[in-house]
Amino acid sequence: MTTFAATDTLTYKDNALQVVVGLGQSGLSAARYLSEQGYLVAVTDGQSAPAFANELPAAVSIRQFGAIDAELLQKAARIIISPGISLETEAVAAARQANIPIVSDIQLFCEACEVPIVAITGSNAKSTVTTLVGEMAADAGIEVGVGGNIGVPALNLLSNSKMELAVLELSSFQLETVTNLGAQVATVLNMSPDHLDRHGDMLGYHQAKHRIFQGAKSVVINREDALTRPLVADNLPRISIGIHAPNKDQYGLVTDTNGETYLARGTERLLSADKLIIKGRHNLLNAQAALALGELAGLPIDSMLATLQRFTGLDHRCQYVATAAGVDYFNDSKGTNIGSTMAAIEGLGAVYAPKDGKLLLILGGQGKAQQFGELTPFINQYVSQVLFIGEDSQQIEQHLRGANLSDEVVLHQCQTLDKAFNMIQQVTASSLSQVQAVLLSPACASFDQFSGYAERGDYFSGLVTQLVTKNADDDTWV
Repeated sequence: MTTFAATDTLTYKDNALQVVVGLGQSGLSAARYLSEQGYLVAVTDGQSAPAFANELPAAVSIRQFGAIDAELLQKAARIIISPGISLETEAVAAARQANIPIVSDIQLFCEACEVPIVAITGSNAKSTVTTLVGEMAADAGIEVGVGGNIGVPALNLLSNSKMELAVLELSSFQLETVTNLGAQVATVLNMSPDHLDRHGDMLGYHQAKHRIFQGAKSVVINREDALTRPLVADNLPRISIGIHAPNKDQYGLVTDTNGETYLARGTERLLSADKLIIKGRHNLLNAQAALALGELAGLPIDSMLATLQRFTGLDHRCQYVATAAGVDYFNDSKGTNIGSTMAAIEGLGAVYAPKDGKLLLILGGQGKAQQFGELTPFINQYVSQVLFIGEDSQQIEQHLRGANLSDEVVLHQCQTLDKAFNMIQQVTASSLSQVQAVLLSPACASFDQFSGYAERGDYFSGLVTQLVTKNADDDTWV
């Protein structure tokens, strides 16, 4: 264990030891923030040489690396836990038993933040909606800070003294140690099984997510998902979103007799879905969520609609990569749970079904104790081939086979993306193939084979590029 002793010559605020557990980006931001506030700060991490150790302020001289130091936690006035560290970790659980307060960097942020907060969580689409609301605010001329689970630690946003609005993406891991967030507007976009290995069951997961509503001044609700509805006062301002025609002052979709679909607020048609760059029913819900959140945060509707029409979506989220040999390839590597993959299958499948096309779906990785049989109805409707990769590939196949999978869906065990692409070329070369699109939407974490979903998606896109190049070379006369 690496240990650095405290320096006696420094004066600390109230001599109240603040112990940061986990030295990732959020842990580093918490250590820096608390140090700047004048607290005595200690850091402990299970790794012997955390990547951000050299970036700690010199004043943070108490550093216990190589294991989470249980003795140090017992001396804390307050513990700031990183989202990647479970509350069930032995040293942390012992501190909880001793009634030592345990919070996240998000708690520190909401206690210090003096501007309205738009708080966004959900099993899927958090990053898309957070980014979109942030762009809407910026386009409306508002000095906005966007952070949280999306990549920029929330505490880092406080360095901008001109910030007028904070838009935060929050994970269930961050929320389980947050109390009374007090957001201007809060939402749970959707709920589907995820992180059950951490939260134990859907009840635990649901309870963590719904902490986002504590102290909220207004809420946005998904009418299609009862699990998003908060237990808040009836008189609290709220707006709902959904795929059907909306009631007065709510958001939804209306369809003309000619089949054209519009985003609508009450009876007012706001924007044709055809004018959006992002496609699929799930993205129409994302667009509505951003509009509703923006409305409750005071953003002008005309400006928001203009932003929507320019928004191209995010990397690794149903991202179109290229077309090779007449087959479209989509990178949805961010689809790390079954709910996200359901949305991707349904959203893209509905695009190709009218053309008698089917999807080839790549599934697999670390399954996080999910029940993959829930994907079966979507696969039966829109998918003709499923390719399995990763650590839990055999288990995922067993789940699908045990859940009335159609005999028309062909399954292949491929282990890796490289082998999957060999199979893709065999499948799509057949004159009988119905495959018009290949969708990487693994419904799993990626850490068995990659450093994260981004590396997995980049690797997939690289293989697509190679395939495009190969096909171009094959078609070239020398």
